[in-house]
Amino acid sequence: MLATNHLTLAEFKQHALEDILNSVWFNRQSLTVQLSSTAEIVIQPKPQLKPLPVLEGYVPTGWKEGIYDEPK
Repeated sequence: MLATNHLTLAEFKQHALEDILNSVWFNRQSLTVQLSSTAEIVIQPKPQLKPLPVLEGYVPTGWKEGIYDEPK
């Protein structure tokens, strides 16, 4: 839908919000909206993170006390 990743506020108003958000999501690109000569807003998709792997192993009993135990 959008041929650019930078729009002025007037150009932004000419498009439906749903179309703009879908374009940002499907193209995986950010969109900068120029509000004035000194103000901009960036709309970007949230990255999808993969789940963390489950690792084998264990945490020994008393590990915390061993690390934080004051030397004598």
